[in-house]
Amino acid sequence: MFQSLSEKLTSVFEKLRRSGKLTEKDIDTALNEVKMALLEADVNFKVVKNFIKRVKERALGAEILKSLTPTQQVVKIVLEELTALLGTDRSKLTVASKKPTVILMAGLQGSGKTTTSAKLALYLRKDEKKNPMLVACDIYRPAAVKQLQVLGDQLSVEVFVGTQGQKPADIALAAIEHARLRDFDTVIIDTAGRLHIDEQMMAEVKGIKDAVSPHEVLLVVDSMTGQDAVNMATSFNELLELSGIVLTKLDGDARGGAALSIREVTGKPVKFVGMGEKSSSLEPFYPERMAQRILGMGDVLSLIEKAQANMDEEKMKEIEKRVLDADFNFNDFLYQLTQIKKMGPLDQLLGMIPGLSSMGNLSEFSFDDKKFKRFEAIILSMTERERNVPDLIDGSRRKRIAEGSGNTIQDVNQLLKQFAQMRKMMKQLGNFGKRKGPGRLSKLFGM
Repeated sequence: MFQSLSEKLTSVFEKLRRSGKLTEKDIDTALNEVKMALLEADVNFKVVKNFIKRVKERALGAEILKSLTPTQQVVKIVLEELTALLGTDRSKLTVASKKPTVILMAGLQGSGKTTTSAKLALYLRKDEKKNPMLVACDIYRPAAVKQLQVLGDQLSVEVFVGTQGQKPADIALAAIEHARLRDFDTVIIDTAGRLHIDEQMMAEVKGIKDAVSPHEVLLVVDSMTGQDAVNMATSFNELLELSGIVLTKLDGDARGGAALSIREVTGKPVKFVGMGEKSSSLEPFYPERMAQRILGMGDVLSLIEKAQANMDEEKMKEIEKRVLDADFNFNDFLYQLTQIKKMGPLDQLLGMIPGLSSMGNLSEFSFDDKKFKRFEAIILSMTERERNVPDLIDGSRRKRIAEGSGNTIQDVNQLLKQFAQMRKMMKQLGNFGKRKGPGRLSKLFGM
């Protein structure tokens, strides 16, 4: 996520740091590079122009140029303006004073609208302690109703389905009445999408909105589509008066243009982001945290929240002690992989730690179930002493471990490389813990 943009911006600020005392020319040059990086990330041209203008006006102030830490001041300004561009504060969902809260989900086919509706239901139940119900109003796309029912069954969320020939607006009204009678406090309506915006689809969604008067109208947008996503959001907003945006597939190779442009262009906040295929991968959108990640500053708070939900406190304290003693081993590594697998892609998690985005291509750290099982088999094929003292593993031991685990020597080498990178990271965290005092490392991981 935003890796290319983050690397370019980090490089710009690193050049500024090497300049020492800054001049207007230094700032002009740096901001021109920032502008080019944003445009290459497919950020809307007008958005970039206004953003650079605001940053430049603040950065060229006499108090900045004469500051003892001018580069830090410039970075601070960029962070503040980037945060403002993204929305400043987290925008929460509106909760109805009288149950149920009605949420209307709109979007084009392929944006992930149906799966996002299900993910939102799970988030509301798990994190907000709500009792949500899904409503299948996409009656035209083949198997759309069935898809929502399957997702509902997987997540133990009830799905309301209309009768044969019933119109979407009538289905939505019947669902809301059903929710009132069955004590559901939230109704999430999945509407029909199309491959592109057309009058029929827009009229139907508008009809549902007019019939049910939803408390939230959320547009689901595929972040991979860049400027097209912004243009589409503008069209939907003109007709539906959106209350918020949900950006999907933000974990992919998106250049970031949609995320950085959409609020500025539409005036509507991004409320959630989809960070993967898992049902639990829908996350609230925090503008400042996202701005920090884009600038390579990490996102420790989000990492802590993920860790708190997935990691065992006592085990983490045990690992912390070994990290502080520079004794991180393969047993620790395997445990970490197991826990991280629950939290999400490893490259995303590493990107949340300040400074680690500069380690290079973090996508190298990503692993699927197949890769995880391969790594697990390799580690379990090591002797206990090899797991505890990784530096013992020479060429002959690698060959034996490969044969014993049913893998190649190249697979073993890949694991050793990733372990070395992880140990390097843990060493950095260990140094952080020593500086900040006992217990700070475990706090970083949510303990």
